[in-house]
Amino acid sequence: MVVQGPFSSGQIKLYLLAVLFFSANAILTVILPLQSDAQGMGQGEIGLMMGSYMLTCMLFRPWAGQWLSRYGALAIMRILLLVHAVCLVLFAVTGTDSYLWLRALQGAVTAFFSMIMQLAMVTMLSAANRAQGMSLYTLSTMIPQLFGPMAALFLWETGEPSLYLGVMIALSVTTWLTGFLAPLPAAPLGEGSYTFRDMLGSTAQLWRNRTLLVCSVVMLLASCMFGAVSTFLPLYMEKTGTGHAGYYLMLQGLVVVVCRFVLRKHIPSDGSWHTGLIAGLLLSAAAGSLLLSMMESLGALVYASAVCNGLAVAFLYPTLVTYLSFVLPSRSRAVLLGLFISSYDLGFSSGGLFMGMLAQTISYSGMFTFCAWLGLSAFILVLMSKKRMSTSKAES
Repeated sequence: MVVQGPFSSGQIKLYLLAVLFFSANAILTVILPLQSDAQGMGQGEIGLMMGSYMLTCMLFRPWAGQWLSRYGALAIMRILLLVHAVCLVLFAVTGTDSYLWLRALQGAVTAFFSMIMQLAMVTMLSAANRAQGMSLYTLSTMIPQLFGPMAALFLWETGEPSLYLGVMIALSVTTWLTGFLAPLPAAPLGEGSYTFRDMLGSTAQLWRNRTLLVCSVVMLLASCMFGAVSTFLPLYMEKTGTGHAGYYLMLQGLVVVVCRFVLRKHIPSDGSWHTGLIAGLLLSAAAGSLLLSMMESLGALVYASAVCNGLAVAFLYPTLVTYLSFVLPSRSRAVLLGLFISSYDLGFSSGGLFMGMLAQTISYSGMFTFCAWLGLSAFILVLMSKKRMSTSKAES
């Protein structure tokens, strides 16, 4: 395997592959709830359908690591992108009765895709360029948020099934061709992997490791808020007639992309617990949800919520995962980091699963108010844990 630079032609092909792959999800995240609601599906059912994506992504991630260790990235990716293509076409030609299992299958595909891409980056990049390459990869996964929601709303408002099908077919073909040409390693990746048994066993360590517990709970609560916004914002804006979901999600995506690129060197990488930064990001997320709960009275000011949420999305996860990479015990670091990542997946899926039932029981406004309380709860937890978290590095 030839070591490549972060801006080599091979790496650029991988970044393009990530953009194309996640473009489909950026479109479906907006259009599927709208279609489901139009066909009479309740908020709880919509939340279950949308939340199944991240839930199956979390559950299949350990098996993705196992398969990569056994069969290698290249063979799995080519089969994976064929399954991805079938999913996209079926979304366009089937009804809402099929959405739940298709969304779950798409989550499983994403679990394998993200594992392949991240392990390929580790294998193909030198140690000096690895952080920059991973940063550019995560940026590539966010770029579709700049145009995907607008494309979805255009397809929805046009109301042409043939156009929707054509877009899905075009995305399927271009993604598969790009994956076929991508310079992925054919040999098995990694000498070991994070297994499902490891994930279950590491749960016991969660309660013994206060540092990991605090970070995981904070990430769980925050990602639940992010999942609720992603799933229900288009429906909420359509029902209230306030704002434009495409503009909102595009602005939020723009904030995330710009912040992660321009300010990437300012993410703390010293192994210290930065209470002020983390607490501030949680307050920003809480403010974003609170503004959404007051959407009908705010008018155009609701777009300030996109900035608040974008800042939290951009910095919270990389700040926490970087901190944990320094303070977790080296012998079990991979397993414990896997558990932390699972807390993000579980929280995001819960944002659809449980917030949908809450919205159906009370209202969208009440649901987003509850999300703001989740953010404040995480904020209080961070303040209460300041002393303990500040001493974690020395203890590790």
